[in-house]
Amino acid sequence: MRMESSEEEDDFPCIESVTPQSKIDSIYQSNTEKGIRKICFELLDLKDAVENLCGQLLTCSYHCRLSEEVVETEHELNELRKHISAQGILVQDLMNGVCRELDEWSRASGDVQEANESSRSSDYDDTFMNDMEDENVLFLENVDVLLAEHKIEEVIEAIDAKERSHPELKNSGDTSSTEPSSFKSALSKRKKMLENQLVEITERPSIGIVELKKALSDLLKLGKGSLAHQLLFKSYRSRLQKSIEDFLPLCPCYPETYSATLSNLVFSTISLTTKESGAMFGDNPVYSNRIIQWAEREIEYFVRLVKEHAPPSDGAPALHAASVCVQASLNHCNALEKQGLKLSKLLLVLLRPYIEEVLELNYIRARKVVLDFASSNEGKPLSPRFASPLSTFATTSDTLLVESGMRFIYVVKEIVEKLTQLVILHFGANILTRISQLFDKYVDSLIKALPGLSEDDNLTELKEPVPFRAETDSEQLALLGTAFTIAEELLPMVVSRIWNVLNESKEAGSENMMPSANNTVELKDWRRQLQHSLDKLRDNFCRQYVVNFIYSRDGDARLDAQIYLSGVGEHTIWETDPLPSLPFQALFGKLQQLATVAGDVLLGREKIQKVLLARLTETVVMWLSDEQEFWSVLEDESAPLQPLGLQQLILDMHFTVEIARFAGYPSRHVHQISSDIIARAVRTFSARGIDPQSALPEDEWFTETAKGAINKLLLGGSGSDTSEIDDEHIIMHDGGMSDSDGSPSSLSSADSSESFASAQMGDLDSPVYLSDSES
Repeated sequence: MRMESSEEEDDFPCIESVTPQSKIDSIYQSNTEKGIRKICFELLDLKDAVENLCGQLLTCSYHCRLSEEVVETEHELNELRKHISAQGILVQDLMNGVCRELDEWSRASGDVQEANESSRSSDYDDTFMNDMEDENVLFLENVDVLLAEHKIEEVIEAIDAKERSHPELKNSGDTSSTEPSSFKSALSKRKKMLENQLVEITERPSIGIVELKKALSDLLKLGKGSLAHQLLFKSYRSRLQKSIEDFLPLCPCYPETYSATLSNLVFSTISLTTKESGAMFGDNPVYSNRIIQWAEREIEYFVRLVKEHAPPSDGAPALHAASVCVQASLNHCNALEKQGLKLSKLLLVLLRPYIEEVLELNYIRARKVVLDFASSNEGKPLSPRFASPLSTFATTSDTLLVESGMRFIYVVKEIVEKLTQLVILHFGANILTRISQLFDKYVDSLIKALPGLSEDDNLTELKEPVPFRAETDSEQLALLGTAFTIAEELLPMVVSRIWNVLNESKEAGSENMMPSANNTVELKDWRRQLQHSLDKLRDNFCRQYVVNFIYSRDGDARLDAQIYLSGVGEHTIWETDPLPSLPFQALFGKLQQLATVAGDVLLGREKIQKVLLARLTETVVMWLSDEQEFWSVLEDESAPLQPLGLQQLILDMHFTVEIARFAGYPSRHVHQISSDIIARAVRTFSARGIDPQSALPEDEWFTETAKGAINKLLLGGSGSDTSEIDDEHIIMHDGGMSDSDGSPSSLSSADSSESFASAQMGDLDSPVYLSDSES
């Protein structure tokens, strides 16, 4: 059994040693088979390459044969031309010979020969015309086919070739025969059909720029330059209108900047049209003029659109929208000038009424806001730079005055911030004038708050009820200080941007950056307008203040001429210690009291304090100089004039001048008016027989007495040594006064008592607001 099993194992190996065929194939596949397969693929690729090469060789051979045939055809054509030329010469010679023979035969045979010649010539012409007619018919048929297939380029080439070979077809006059004329008419009809096809192409809504240029170029080839130019305008105008129609519904979303987008659409179209016109039609003056006219019409259309879709003109957004419109449009116009289009003047002429309307309505709106004292300042914030100077005038009882000033500055600042550079450049003077007018209206509203103006004939329009009254001295001085601060400090800061732009434009000197002739304004002129408004406010304050001082509540004058009529009375005590009359002593105390209040209310504003007190002093002497009732009493022949009365009057005038000098505000007007009063008084007393030279002491006595009176009044007593007053003084003569240039007089005891605000003479010489203009 064992032996049998071993034999079986030898004949049939164990199943575990059998290997699959796939594994045998994968392991023992020969490299030769792989190589054969690779060679087969390469042979297939080579076969494809050979086939392609064969195709290319066939193509090349075809082209070569075609080139050879073309060369042979050209050679045959040249030979044919030579043959035709030789035949033409032969025919011409034959015709010349025949003509000579016909002439001889005609002379011999007479009319018979002439008839035969006419017959032969007619037959020749008929044959020639028939040949031409056949050629023209074929040409027209070919053109009709090309037109039907809309092969515009081929039609143009065919017509151009025909007209070059037959120049008479281009002439406008008729030819000698009817047949060529009929062909020309037929050709014109085909050209008209071609023209209509080109026009139809240009009017397609979806036509592209390249296709449009091609169609217009074809019209130029047909000699229709004018029509092509009009179609160029029409196409770009339709594109512009479509763009604008797409944008207009969005205008309410961009009320302040919509005009810039419209400007960009319109002026970019004008620029592009101008470039295309120059490229296609050249610099022909006719076409250039048409471009300008078309651009002007588009600008008119643009301005009309801006007006129609602008926000309400009385609002700040309208002012900003108008400013943006001017800025963007003029920038585009400046760019177009490089292309030869000068449209800035036209644009400004068209926009000026709209801009001025917006400015006027915004000015009216600003005036309503400024004069509405009852409105709140909420929503009108001011930076501390503007609010702090005004807040110093606020009182615990009422803040309406300060709020009105802040409201004024806020409104002006809002207007200025809406302006662009080019609007300032062309409308800056207009804007500054309106701002000064607005300040004048504001000053009028402040004048209404002063007491005692209900009887003022010059301000009848201000009699309506006012929201507040400045009754006390501090309230009135705060009112003056508010107006002064706005005019001198805040308003120049707000409008400095306008002045900077105008000054930079003058320095630049560029034509595009120069303000227009009607937009020039000088800073000093504008400040003079503000000064006029401040003078009006100051004069009203001084007038009512002096009137309240001179007249009592019952209407009786405290400063009466009767105090100068008698030598000794209750108002003239001259026994041992002469003093100014009581009204002038009261004036000194009143001014001293006002100076004390001004030092608190107008702290840090010494200039306005001095100028205001000087003006009050001037107002007193001006009233005395102009009061006819006062002088009528003195000049009455029955009045009992005495030298002591003249001496009292002259001392009062010297006392008034010394008050001004002592307080630090010496005024030339006070000097001059006081001199005039003294001169008139001297003439009046001299006319009554009183000799001033013998009746009056020296001028120095009046000056020293006036200084001593000031010292006594300050000390509240009498008998003080006048040597405490500075020796520098004013010498007054009949004809006038002369003042020294030293520092103002002062008293040694002034430090311990209430006195006027001190200042240097140089302060009065410097130009400040609320100062009088020199006449």
